[in-house]
Parts: sequence; C-alpha cells; structure tokens
Amino acid sequence: MSSLVGSRAGRHESRSSRAAKPKKEGFLRRVTNHWWDRLISSVFSGSISQQSEQYLSHQTTRDYVCNSIGQACWGGFFPLLTIVATQFVGAENAGLFSMAMVVGTLLFFVGNYGVRTYQVSDIDEMDSFYDYQVNRIATCVAMVLIGLLYCRIRGYNGDMTAIVCGVMGFRFFDALGDVYEGRLQQKDKLYLAGISQAVRCALSFVVFTVLLFITRNMVAASIGMAVGAAASFVLLTLPLALMETERSLPLTWRGVKEIFVNCFPLFLAAFLYNLIDSMPKFAIEGVLSYDNQLYYNAMYFPAHAILMAAAMIYKPQLLRLASIWDDPEQHKRFDLIILAMIGVIAGITVIVGLFMGWLGIPIMSFLYGLDFEQFRPLVYVMVVNGGICAAIDFLYQIITVLREQQAVSRLYLIAFAFSVPVLWLLVGFSGLSGAVVGAVVVMSILLVLLLSEYFAIRKRLERY
Repeated sequence: MSSLVGSRAGRHESRSSRAAKPKKEGFLRRVTNHWWDRLISSVFSGSISQQSEQYLSHQTTRDYVCNSIGQACWGGFFPLLTIVATQFVGAENAGLFSMAMVVGTLLFFVGNYGVRTYQVSDIDEMDSFYDYQVNRIATCVAMVLIGLLYCRIRGYNGDMTAIVCGVMGFRFFDALGDVYEGRLQQKDKLYLAGISQAVRCALSFVVFTVLLFITRNMVAASIGMAVGAAASFVLLTLPLALMETERSLPLTWRGVKEIFVNCFPLFLAAFLYNLIDSMPKFAIEGVLSYDNQLYYNAMYFPAHAILMAAAMIYKPQLLRLASIWDDPEQHKRFDLIILAMIGVIAGITVIVGLFMGWLGIPIMSFLYGLDFEQFRPLVYVMVVNGGICAAIDFLYQIITVLREQQAVSRLYLIAFAFSVPVLWLLVGFSGLSGAVVGAVVVMSILLVLLLSEYFAIRKRLERY
C-alpha cells in the first residue's frame, strides 16, 4: 500500500515538475522581445545613436535572402491589396483604390528623389548621413504638399481624397524609411534593410485587410495602412539604422545642397520613367470606367514581377559593381556583368510568359473573381512590357553607378512627350487594348534611347 502511494506521489511530483518547466520561446518571439528590450533601454537612456552594434556586416547569404523577402513584400504589396479590395468591396471600388495607389506610388518617387543608389554607392561618404536625412525630410514634405495640390486640381471628392491621403501616408513613411535602409545597405547590412522593408509592408497589409474586412470602408482601411507604416518606421526602421551603423559625420548645408543638385537628374529620370509608366492608367481614368483601371493593373502585376525579380538579383550587387568600376583594369568584367544581367532579364521574361499562358491567367481569374481569359493576348503583351521595363530600370541603375545620371534626363523627357498624345489617342480609339499596346510602344522607344546613351557613355569614358 505504501509503495502504491509512493508511486502515485512520485508520478504526481513528476507531472508537477513537468508542468512547472518553462515553455521554450519561439525564435520570432525571442527576437521580438530582445529587440523591444533593447529599444526601450536605449530610448530611456537617451543614447539610441550610441548603442553598440549587435548585427554583423558582410553577410552575403542573409543579404540576398532578406533583401529578396523585402523586395517581394514591396512588389507584392499593391497586387495583394488590390485582390483584397476586389473581394471585399467589388471591382469598381477596387479600381478607385488602384488609381489612388498609382498616384501614391508616383509621389513616392518625389519623396525618394532618386537618392538610394547614389547614397549606397557613396563608398567614401563624401556626404554625411545627416545630409541625406535632411534631404529626405524635405523631399517627403514636398511629396505631401504636391499630393494635396493634385487632389484639389483633379477635383476628387471627399472619399477619394481621403483614400489618396491614406495611400500617400503609407508612401511617405515608405520613402522616409528608404534613406535609413539605404544607410544600412551602405554599411553592408542589406539584410537588415530587407527585414525593415518586409515588416513595414506586412504590418500595413494586415492592418488594411483587417479594417476593410470589419468596416467594408476603403477610407478607414487606407488610413489604417498609413498608421501601420508609421508604427513600423518608429519602432523598427529608424532605431535599427541609428543603432546598427556608426554615428554620422556632422551636417553640412553644402552636402545637402550637393545631394539635391547631383540627384536631381536621378529624380527627374525616375519620376519621368514612372510617370511614363503610369500614363496608360491616367489615360484610362480620363476615358474609361474605374473597373478598367483594375483590369489594367491586374495584368500589369505579372509584368511588374519581372522587374522585381531582376531587381532582387542586381540591387544587392550595386555596391560591388561600383567597386569594380573604380578599378580601370576590371572595366571589361563590368561590361560582361551588364551583358549577363540583360540575358537574365530576357530569361525571366520568357519564364513568366510561359507561366502566365499555363497557370497564371486561371489563377488571376480565381483570385480576383473576374474573367481574365478574355484578356489573354493583352496579358502576353504586358509580360513583354515587363521585360522591357526591367531592362530600362537596370540600365538606369548602371548609368547612376557610372555617375552619368545627368545624361539620361533628356531621354525620359523625349519619351514622356511622345507618350502623352500616343496613349490618349490609343485609349480613346481602342480602350483597354490601346492602353496596353501603347505602353509597350512607349517603353520600347525609351529602351532604345537608353541603350544608345549607355554605349555612348562607355565609349566616352574609355577615352579618359
């Protein structure tokens, strides 16, 4: 009897000891708690920029993986939001939101001012990080003012203006966060920049989706998306950059002015490129109903995936390409890398085209709850457009690395001047089909102009 009681007591004690054993924290929770403790302690001590670095630099594998995740989240953000909007509030309202995203994304390039590649390739830090921050704050404020002015000129009603403001709020923190993520990349910690970008997009997407599901109100969801981006910036992006890079050199107004002057051609080229890219959407808004806006953007997203996939490959290499170009003996190697990347872009375009012909179009129809089979030929044309856009973006980045950005502005102006009458005429005559075909025609002309300019630059630089 006593042995039985003892056995039961032993089992009870064993169960109690197991129950008392603390549960092991998961990886994500452990990392989050560690970051929160570090952030709170640094804020209360008033020394956030004097914290010792805890994450290593030169982590090539992490750079590729985390940057790819961040780029995928950024590139997939608009398409996923459009799908959610279509399912919850219908094609017409989703078209309104799509147009607001077009405006917000165009304004993002005002806030970004084309500085990221210039900042990352500033290996010797000729301009201080404080200079870059002041430049970015000024451009982001300008972005908001221009956005409000556009809504007034365009004559948007109260709801549409509020949606645009919500989207613009997200893009404000997206553009502001980019300069801090650029600092991390400049200090060879690109993987941290990728994590920051991914968290911003994921948090904003979750807030938008939950609010739209609960309220079925696009205004509330759009403003919530901006709040999510603000929270991500304050809690992660800003402190991460300050704690994981050394203290900046002092602010100089000469440096701020230099950034504005040197990056103006970059800004003008990037803004004009995206304006040209958006012209079919503006033409659709002026002539067709907003559901056509949704159809065009849905077909555009696979094409945009080509650009994002290519960027995942070459953007982590921009710092390395700048170093290769600095060595005159490696210029031929530089040219081979350029040629190889163009080949990779062509390969990605073919793969995406085959996928869209096989499973892509049925998947699109399922996700949006709309019939995209009727647009099959236009989808193929849009995929070709995606490959052309990826090649244009790559050449733009390379010309920036060569510090010849001022040479391309006039090319974008030429393409923009050509796009306005062509796209408005084509959309007026052929509707949605005219918008897709017009986009390919305009982008093809811009690609030819950029290729000619690149060869001229290389020939000129080799003489010196």
